[in-house]
Amino acid sequence: MELPSRDNGDLLLPSGELADIRGRLRSVAARHDLATVIACAFDHRTRMLPFIYADLRMAPAGARAIGSAMVESGFEKTRIVFQQWNRNFKPSLMRLDGRLPDLFLISSMSLHTAACREMIRDICRIEPRHRPLVVVGGSLCIYEPWEAFHAASDADGNLGEVPAAADVAVTGEEYVLLNLLEVLLSGRSGGEPLRRTFMRARDSGALDAVPGLVYPRTDPDGRVLELVDTGIQRLVGNLDELPFPDAGYGILEPPSRRTTLASRPLPDDQVRKHSRIGSLVITFGCRFACDYCPIPTYNQHQYRGKSGPRLAEEMYRLYSRYGMQYFFGCDDNFFNDTQRALGIVEALATAEYGGLWLHRKIRWGTEVTVHDTMRMREHLWLVRRSGVRALWLGVEDMTGALVRKGQSQDKTVQAFQLLRRHNICPMPMMMHHDSQPLISRNSTRGLLNQVRLLRRAGAVSLQVLMLTPSAGSKGFERMFESGLVLRSVAGRGVEPHMYDGNYVIASNHSQPWRKQFNIFAAYIFFYNPLRFLASLWNYKRKLGLKSAGMQIIGMWGLSHTIRRTLGWALRLILGPIKRQTLPPRSLFPMRSPDGGPASHNGGRAS
Repeated sequence: MELPSRDNGDLLLPSGELADIRGRLRSVAARHDLATVIACAFDHRTRMLPFIYADLRMAPAGARAIGSAMVESGFEKTRIVFQQWNRNFKPSLMRLDGRLPDLFLISSMSLHTAACREMIRDICRIEPRHRPLVVVGGSLCIYEPWEAFHAASDADGNLGEVPAAADVAVTGEEYVLLNLLEVLLSGRSGGEPLRRTFMRARDSGALDAVPGLVYPRTDPDGRVLELVDTGIQRLVGNLDELPFPDAGYGILEPPSRRTTLASRPLPDDQVRKHSRIGSLVITFGCRFACDYCPIPTYNQHQYRGKSGPRLAEEMYRLYSRYGMQYFFGCDDNFFNDTQRALGIVEALATAEYGGLWLHRKIRWGTEVTVHDTMRMREHLWLVRRSGVRALWLGVEDMTGALVRKGQSQDKTVQAFQLLRRHNICPMPMMMHHDSQPLISRNSTRGLLNQVRLLRRAGAVSLQVLMLTPSAGSKGFERMFESGLVLRSVAGRGVEPHMYDGNYVIASNHSQPWRKQFNIFAAYIFFYNPLRFLASLWNYKRKLGLKSAGMQIIGMWGLSHTIRRTLGWALRLILGPIKRQTLPPRSLFPMRSPDGGPASHNGGRAS
C-alpha cells in the first residue's frame, strides 16, 4: 500500500505553475459562474482524546485550503461546510445563491469514511441530470480512492442495487483539482451542466493526462464497472505558491442545526469565536522512515516548506482580518531541516507591520521529534521569541522498542527540560504496542514508567494511542496478512472510525483487553484531580496554569474516551475475536489509462 514515486525529474510542478493555473482560471471564471460547496466529513464518534477540543475549535486545513484555491481562482460563489459544526447538513437539500451548486466537493480522512459515504448516498438521491459534479478528496482518497465509489456497499463489501458513487476522486493536493477544472472548462459549452461536461471529458480520455485522479467507467444505469487511475500527482515544490488561507476562512458555513445552507457565510467577526485555532501549512515531509507512517512516500521523499516572510504574512492577515492569535502548524516534523526552521522562526520573531510586532500578538505550536529538538537546543530561545508556546513531540516508545528516531530516555528528559526552561510546553505523543507492559521493574519499558518519567520531566499534556494499521505505510499490508488486525469482536465489526488508535483493533496479545485498559490507566495516571490541584498549587512556576488548563481538557476528554471505548474493552474480554487476513482493496477492478497497474492499488492491475 506504499504509494510509488514519480520518476526523478518529474516529481515537482514547474516553478510558479500553481500560481499560474489560478490566474488562467480567473480569466474564465466569470464566464462559467460556478457555484461550489465543499463539505468536510466528520464522524462524531471520534470525539475523544487526544483530539477533543481542537476537533471543533480548529477549522481543518484541507477543506479550507481547497476553498482558498477556489476563491483565488475566481470562483467566489464557494461555501465550506464542516460536519463538526453542521452535523445535520444534507447535501441533497443544499442551495447556494438560490440554486443547486455545480460542484460538490467532499474532503475526508479515513476515520470519517462512514460520514463521507452517507453524504455520497444523500447527494446521489438527486436525479442524475440535475446532480452536481461530485468530487471526493482528502487523505482518504490519497491512499484508498476506491472508497469514493463504495458508498452503496455494506459492511461485508456487497454492493447494493442502487448506484451511489462519486464522479471522481482527487488523490492529491489543490493543483490536481484546479487542473481538472481547467480541462473541464476548456471543453464546456454555454451553460452546460458541469457533470455532463465531465462525463464527456471522461469518455474521450481527456482526463487521462491529469495525474492524481481516479474515475469510474460505468454502465448505462450508473453502476461502476471499473476504476481508472491516472497516476501519482506532481507536487508543488515551493509552498509559498499555495493560496493565502484567509480567503478560505471567509467562506465558512455558520454552525447550525439546519439541514440546508445559510444565505451568507460566517461573518468575519464570528470566525475567531468558532475557530479559536488557525491551522496553517508550514512544511511537509520527514526524513525518518517509520514502518507505520505514510508521510515520506506521500511526499515522494521530498521536504517542502514555506518561507518565513510568507508565513508571517499569513499570520498577520488572519490576525488583522479575523482577530486570530493562536495557530497550529500542520507539519510532519518542523525541525526536520534546521536551517529552514531557523529561517522561519527568525522571520516571525522580527516581523513588523505598521508598528505591530507580530510575535507579541501570535502564539503557535507544531510537531517535532526529540532528536531534532536536541539539535535545535541552542536556538530554542529564538523559537520561543517567534511565538511558539507548545511543541508536540513524537516520543512513541522512549526505549526505541517500537521505532528508533534518535530518541532515548536521557535525550527525551533533556529535551523536555530544555523546552520548559524556555517556557515552551512539551506535549508528548506516545504509542502503545503488544510488547510493552503496563509496569516494568528496574527499567523504563513499562507504559506507566514512561508516563511517570515524562510527567516528572515536565510534560504538559499526554497522547497515548495503540499502534494500528495506517493506509499508505510500509507495514500496512503486513499487519493484515499476519493476522494482527481484528475483523470483529463479540459480534461487533471494526469500523473505520475505530482506526484512530483509541481502540485496540490490531493485537496478537493473548489478552488484548489488557492493552485497552493500559491506555485507560496511562491517561488516568496523567489526567486526574490530584494533578490538577497540584498544578494550581504551583501556578507561579513556569507553565503551571497551562498545565492546570490541560488537566481540565484532559479529564473532560478522558470521560469521553472511556465512555466510547469501555464497551469495546468488555467485548475484548468476552470474545470471540475474528481476524482479517487481507488488506482493504477496491471492490472494482482498477487500472491505469493504458491498462497497466493502478498506482493507488498497490501497483496492481485487477
